Amino acid sequence: MIVLKAAQANLLEALQSVAGIVERRHTLPILANVLMRKNGGSVEFTTSDLEIQVRTTAELGGDAGQLSTTVGARKLIDILKSLPADQVVTLSSAANKLTLQGGKSRFTLQTLPADDFPLVNESVDFGPTFAVPQKTLRELINQVHFAMAVHDIRYYLNGILFIAEGKTLTLVATDGHRLALAQSTLENDVPSKQEVILPRKTVLELQRLLKDEETAIEMRFANNQAKFAFSGMEFVTKLVEGKFPDYNRVIPKNHKNSVTLGRAPLLASLQRAAILTSEKFKGVRINIEPGTLRIASSNAEQEEAKEELEIDYNGDAIEIGFNVTYLIDVLANSPHEMVKLELADSAASALFSVPEQAGFKYVVMPMRI
Repeated sequence: MIVLKAAQANLLEALQSVAGIVERRHTLPILANVLMRKNGGSVEFTTSDLEIQVRTTAELGGDAGQLSTTVGARKLIDILKSLPADQVVTLSSAANKLTLQGGKSRFTLQTLPADDFPLVNESVDFGPTFAVPQKTLRELINQVHFAMAVHDIRYYLNGILFIAEGKTLTLVATDGHRLALAQSTLENDVPSKQEVILPRKTVLELQRLLKDEETAIEMRFANNQAKFAFSGMEFVTKLVEGKFPDYNRVIPKNHKNSVTLGRAPLLASLQRAAILTSEKFKGVRINIEPGTLRIASSNAEQEEAKEELEIDYNGDAIEIGFNVTYLIDVLANSPHEMVKLELADSAASALFSVPEQAGFKYVVMPMRI
């Protein structure tokens, strides 16, 4: 039976959209496979890692009829990548094997039964559906993802907090040393507050899949799952259980000293100063005084870097230390021209915001240098 007959590029695009979560080595060998369900000319592709499940459907021709099977996802993608993009490829099924043909190339692949593929049991108590443009969610994730913890023992920090309340969607990430918050407006009111923590892997996969376009992504949250639908894809994920810290208590209020300056010049100065920080100790000193912002770094070899920026500032003279990576992260992931820095003194957290986007805040703890 001819399962599909289509351009290499069309088949590859469908497979790549679902294959991001597939691990090459897994305790269950079938989880390295993609589940293919053919129904007439359309083929549904599903992958799972038991925590996340991604599904898409593509019109790829082939014989009429139905077929369900699973085949190694990465192998199939690697083979397709090696073939010309405009070549028509045929995938046919016989005797528990799939044969892929393109031009004079022919590959026979082993399959595993579709019935053995462990699909995620979808929750029955999903809350209301709400939506934002894909572009908006992509920007929100980009603005906070770097503040997620990595393998933290406080497992609830290894992800992003999503809150939909009223007409506002809020994303928050923190690793205990810094906190990033970004907000956007929803088209419709969410009748009851929806609050979940999405795991790190889910966040990174969404970041990969979301397109820079205005088409909507629909979201629904349950107690233990979140569900996303966009661009013909359906994405279901388990959630991180636990209580996220009260982020409102972390965000400083009424810092008396503030300066607004160009994001790109500040980023460039910090990146240069970072070159002479030591590997373990990524500290930079920032001196801010009327008219001038100075950045200094040094290392164990007694090398040092000094940078100076002219600023429009009339507040207190403050010397404060930071992990330079935390500052570079926020500036490198912002699309905006200007950044506002608010300070109280050398011991208090600093607050970064963006004049062009009221819903963005980034709090970073100072570092003793």
